[in-house]
Amino acid sequence: MVTFTESVPEPVEGLAHNPFNPRVELRSIEELADSLASRGVIQPLTVVTRSAFLDAHPGQQELGRAAFVVVDGNRRLAAARLAGLDDVLVHVDDTLAGSADTLLETALTAAVQHESLDPLDEAKALERLVEVHGSQRAVARALGKSSPWVTQRIALLKLTPELQAAVEDRTLPVEIARNVGQLPAQQQKEAAHEALEKRATKQRKRDQTGRGANGVSTPPAPAGTESLPAPQPSGGALGRRAQGRRPRLRENGRRAT
Repeated sequence: MVTFTESVPEPVEGLAHNPFNPRVELRSIEELADSLASRGVIQPLTVVTRSAFLDAHPGQQELGRAAFVVVDGNRRLAAARLAGLDDVLVHVDDTLAGSADTLLETALTAAVQHESLDPLDEAKALERLVEVHGSQRAVARALGKSSPWVTQRIALLKLTPELQAAVEDRTLPVEIARNVGQLPAQQQKEAAHEALEKRATKQRKRDQTGRGANGVSTPPAPAGTESLPAPQPSGGALGRRAQGRRPRLRENGRRAT
């Protein structure tokens, strides 16, 4: 078992992507590649040795001649290759390859911490971890999350194929999808439509609230002032016109006619 306490440079050609990476697709790496080309890899990739990986996944044939397999940093590896880098810093830790399930949990935990995993990829990985740990509560403890957090994310896998496609192309917000996924399949489409309509209505009201009397947009109120009473019309001639004319009093206190 190999573990280095310090990061060391390794040739890019000697690194292999994790075939069981929870992230199914490595998206939007062009911008990251531009950054790596100018600044290099600041955060080292976490890797395990080839032998440790094969002990956890016997018979795996997708590693080529790589000496190491990336557990955390597959997107950075893809960007480094696109940027034409010769080597990158890596941290070697074979303790992460104790089993196939340990590798998956490590990769998922890293992705969750980076908040960069696509919602459906995350749901599939969490479902696999539930099979390993036996319950959603155990997975939540392992990841340092709450049970509802796990439940809501796995609910995406219960969506109809049509709604899953809407999540992937981002026409259905994931916050709505997670709630809808907990409903029976025959109710999901209508519930999603109603939730989208409700969100659109709230947005229209916010837009209207943010417009002045002449329809010109006005800046939002400072934070913490939303609950304050609306300002009253000012005094003076303009204020009186806004409030209506006040009745004039005679000197004896009676109302003038």
